[in-house]
Amino acid sequence: MTDHPITLPDHDELLVDTVDTARWPNPLIEHGLEPVEDDHGLLCSSDIRSFAAFVDRGELPPAFEPAGPRRLLGFDPRAVTAGVVTCGGLCPGTNDVIRSLTLTLLHGYGVRRVIGYRYGFAGLADPLRLPPLALTAAAVRDVHLHGGTVLGSSRGPQDPDAMVRTLVHDRVSMLFCIGGDGSVRGASAIVAAVRRLGHRIAVVSVPKTIDNDLDWVDRSFGFATAVDAAARTIGAAHVEARGALDGIGLVKLMGRHSGFIAAHASLARPDVNLCLVPEVPFTLAGDGGVVDVVARRLARRRHAVIVVAEGAGQDLLAPPAATDASGNTKLADVGTWLRDHLRSDLGELGVHADIKYLDPSYEIRSLPANATDAAFCLSLGQMAAHAAMAGKTDVVVGYHQGRFTHLPNDLVTRRRRQVQPTGDLWQRVLQSTGQPLALIGDPARHPETTAAAT
Repeated sequence: MTDHPITLPDHDELLVDTVDTARWPNPLIEHGLEPVEDDHGLLCSSDIRSFAAFVDRGELPPAFEPAGPRRLLGFDPRAVTAGVVTCGGLCPGTNDVIRSLTLTLLHGYGVRRVIGYRYGFAGLADPLRLPPLALTAAAVRDVHLHGGTVLGSSRGPQDPDAMVRTLVHDRVSMLFCIGGDGSVRGASAIVAAVRRLGHRIAVVSVPKTIDNDLDWVDRSFGFATAVDAAARTIGAAHVEARGALDGIGLVKLMGRHSGFIAAHASLARPDVNLCLVPEVPFTLAGDGGVVDVVARRLARRRHAVIVVAEGAGQDLLAPPAATDASGNTKLADVGTWLRDHLRSDLGELGVHADIKYLDPSYEIRSLPANATDAAFCLSLGQMAAHAAMAGKTDVVVGYHQGRFTHLPNDLVTRRRRQVQPTGDLWQRVLQSTGQPLALIGDPARHPETTAAAT
């Protein structure tokens, strides 16, 4: 059981583009760092079933190109100006990545100039209004101690040709885009414009999605910090719930389409009795519905803790038609909806409930990275610098099955990584919470819950 699809990409879908033939010696290799070869592939899947078709054809199974320093570089480091841009929502660890990128380029490769474009693609498209920031060693010395992004961020597309004109004007040889799936698509649009206009600029993306939902990327930075902070909030909700007769601690966590934060935080704090995620539909009323499950829990234990991801239950709400600057549909607020319905529906059943509602989303987004994420961000920044210096472009630096990889942008953004209802992660959540397999349908399908007596 896995949270990655077993259907594997074809070999040609894994090919990574380069801007030119690599010909400059890598100073890091000259000082003892071991080089990585493109053809030392990392298998896409560890599930033997996924290899059957390739074995039948007598082919090697598909593999990702490994990340890391190359023996030869696609750019002369002494002539490089590197640009960095951060896009989308705030995420713990963004400053750590900026710092790692900057110091690896300056100190490791001897690059002479690194600049950061302000407020996402908006600053890249209009640098006269938002002039770039010089990223020197002094400028990034302490940025990792703070949350947010020293460069600022924004959402929404910009004119790719205008962004390329800025890069050419600033003599940028490589651009690092730190952002989620929308930013990766924007990076691909920049690559297309670079090619169309006949320039030589490498574009490398560092995946920034606190929801941890990019396909073929097992782990994105900020996720560990988010789970850590979410677990503390769940602990507070548990204290509040136990401190009141028939107390309910209701926590809404991030997760528009993927419930990884909710699932992992529920495992980290097994006080949770009910975890609701976008991937598993539920009903509110009727036998086996959320209200029924909570009422039974209160009858037995006199308190309950519920975690709901922000994208859960959207089919039960009337979602607003509005979209954000990135074109994403704005979600209806499932947290307050669930709070209000629990209060009224339990009351109609004659069940008293004292509900405490906690939503730590913005607090979590603004945190500095914890130790686990900080170390991960350091490595991500290094790997992104290695990729760009080797001339790789239209590529995401990913992390898959314990190794850093080069992933073509198109592969990463083709579909969303989600919690699989039959996967081992969700099975562990079900075992921990004791909740029914699905909060829908015939109650005969849902034996009495055995939620932990905490």
